[in-house]
Amino acid sequence: MDLLWTGRERLFQRESLVVALKSVMSWESVFLRRFIENALCLELKHQGLAFERQKRLKVRYKGQVVGHYVADIVVENRLLVELKALSALTKEHDAQVMNYLRATGLSVGSLLNFGASRLGVRRLVWQHDDASII
Repeated sequence: MDLLWTGRERLFQRESLVVALKSVMSWESVFLRRFIENALCLELKHQGLAFERQKRLKVRYKGQVVGHYVADIVVENRLLVELKALSALTKEHDAQVMNYLRATGLSVGSLLNFGASRLGVRRLVWQHDDASII
């Protein structure tokens, strides 16, 4: 298992997000994305992870705030989680998350898609310092 970060004397592993989603995956994809978000947040809470949902983040351009973006979920103030309920993810969805990372200063994002027959998980990284564990 890949280590994502250490903090407050506990380890968080990438598989933790997938484990947190297992209870949700038995649902049909026709469920609203909001229900999936609610269930994921319950699972993150159960795992003891700090998170904020619908977190308002500043968008910067050349050091100046030019607006705000509302992230679906931000875990431990380090991981941006973008939720989708689509039949397939495209390169445009990856680009959307990369733009969010660039604009907000976060370095790692997870793009989760519940709309396909199986869970789609993509980890996207923007200027991550390998010396910093996440």
